[in-house]
Amino acid sequence: MEKEKMVVRFKDKSLLKGSAIDFSPKKTIFHLKLHNGGIVKVDVEKLKAAFLVKTFDGDKNYKYKYKDVLPWGGKKIRVEFIDGEVIIGYIPHHLNFERGFFMTPADTGGNNKEVFVVSSATREITYL
Repeated sequence: MEKEKMVVRFKDKSLLKGSAIDFSPKKTIFHLKLHNGGIVKVDVEKLKAAFLVKTFDGDKNYKYKYKDVLPWGGKKIRVEFIDGEVIIGYIPHHLNFERGFFMTPADTGGNNKEVFVVSSATREITYL
């Protein structure tokens, strides 16, 4: 079985691509196996977000619409990061945003399947 593809974006705007070996939203550190075979230790607090993606290439010209309604429902939220990026998606229910949380983007046509948002990298989280 193929591991989930993950792109991690750091608050300093750098990024890494690979697959998480031992990621958990409860952990402060996890290991990422890079697609070139190396393994790096990732400090979650240095991240902006971790994106579970369909492909590592993505489509830089894709314009996200965030209008899809997910069949499982959930609460729709708008996340604005400290760098100004905005993602709209769904969470299963009201969450404690203390450390971070998973959300499913409200645009299923995009490259992101799921996003782990690091709360300290956000400016505002709004329920829609």
